[in-house]
Amino acid sequence: MNFDECTGQVQHRLELPGTGEAVRAIRATLLTLGQRIPEGNAEDLAASLPMEIKWYPSGAVHEHGQRFGWAEFVDRVSEIEKTDPATAAYHARVIVDLVCELVPESDFEQLRDLLPESEDEEDWGQLFEVVDAGGWEERGAE
Repeated sequence: MNFDECTGQVQHRLELPGTGEAVRAIRATLLTLGQRIPEGNAEDLAASLPMEIKWYPSGAVHEHGQRFGWAEFVDRVSEIEKTDPATAAYHARVIVDLVCELVPESDFEQLRDLLPESEDEEDWGQLFEVVDAGGWEERGAE
């Protein structure tokens, strides 16, 4: 998947008005993930992403492997994306689902392994809710 297809998918899935908003959501999620996971894992994850966005979880991050929980993750994404925390959390879940489609299963499983299911009331499992529900699907008319 190239950059235009990736941003188009994010724009469509999140029902965003433009490419700029899609890129901002992608950047916020991937940059914050890159801050949370070790540098080598961030590079592995980034390797299969479109060239224009692979920099966000790897090269754009000044300090990898920071220890913070789900709530802090959502706050950081929200701040970067300039949206409310509930919207940021939803956007991150949908973007992580797309990442799951783009990267090798082993790299995605490494990501899951790096984010504990529960850490002092912080449940990183929430990040994978869309993936665990079978992934994002086109919602047709009911």
